[in-house]
Amino acid sequence: MTAAPGDFEILSRDPGSKARCARLQTAHGPVETPVFMPVGTQATVKAMSPLELEELAVPIILSNTYHLLLRPGIPIIEACGGLHAFMGWSHPILTDSGGFQVFSLADRRKIQPDGVAFRSHVDGSLLFLGPVEAMDAQRRLGSDIAMVFDECPPHPSDHDYACTAVQRTLTWAARCKEQPRAAGQLVFGIVQGGVYADLRDQCARELVNIGFDGYAVGGVSVGESETELLTGIAHSLPGLPEDRPRYVMGVGDLRQMVEAVALGVDMFDCVMPTRIARNGGAFTKRGRYPVKAGRYKDDTRPVEEGCACYACRHFTRAYIRHLLQADEILGVRLLTIHNLHRYMTTMDEMRSAIATGAFATFKEEFFAHYKEERE
Repeated sequence: MTAAPGDFEILSRDPGSKARCARLQTAHGPVETPVFMPVGTQATVKAMSPLELEELAVPIILSNTYHLLLRPGIPIIEACGGLHAFMGWSHPILTDSGGFQVFSLADRRKIQPDGVAFRSHVDGSLLFLGPVEAMDAQRRLGSDIAMVFDECPPHPSDHDYACTAVQRTLTWAARCKEQPRAAGQLVFGIVQGGVYADLRDQCARELVNIGFDGYAVGGVSVGESETELLTGIAHSLPGLPEDRPRYVMGVGDLRQMVEAVALGVDMFDCVMPTRIARNGGAFTKRGRYPVKAGRYKDDTRPVEEGCACYACRHFTRAYIRHLLQADEILGVRLLTIHNLHRYMTTMDEMRSAIATGAFATFKEEFFAHYKEERE
């Protein structure tokens, strides 16, 4: 039987937690989970070519509707054959609806029943984005997975405000469900509710009643503590179906992803590996450290000993630090390659550990060695 977009097969489960391996079928091929999606906000993963992403075995990337709406504009991308053709990427793409970006413009937007009027951060022009507009843009982009337009309340928010945001999110989610979509395009609902367990549970269950191809946990990693972040995820999952993918939006800390996989999360995205690279930092199995620091100026070791990425096979910390100090773009590119390799490798290791019943051992060893900041 041929797999169709939206098919979600659970391949293995960890006996000691809720971690699972699965395969999500999309119009541009399957995605094995747990998976990390590098962020290509402007139709490009910063400092990387599509070929380099393929060489790193990146299975799926994220692009942002809000930013592409502002520039170059949806009509230009559409005229180029859609987002895949525009950016030369033949693999799956998930598009954020733009809701998070619009609601981050607190001093530039006005919430209305059918969406949000806001001022562009690029040129100040007055624009409008709501469930109809967000879904139309994503249909024209032709992404494999489109996200509903939701309200992400700021942190902190009181219970009344968070409740209002949940009701608006649910109303807009139902409207998104009604909109036309591209051939084979999947649509994911987004759970909101701030730090309130009752609201997250309510939002999750009502989204399931509407019915989506997958479900995301939104409104986390917005300034709350790590404990609150993981608790928010835990409160969002029980009401979601086992046979649909679960995606935590904007979370990319390696430690937090390992914890979230144990809770039953399948998908992640974040700018961390690429942004930290642009700031001269590297991720390793032992934690993150600043390659740009002066103590590495004559260090002849690779960025991470034992790493098989292109940067580590060919260059030293001393060389990469020299490039960063000289403002040579190659330094950023090499660190980006390494960081994305580390993220892809960590996901591979988690999938393998789950499949072989060794996830508990993987998790214990990971936390025994990993420090958020090292050296």
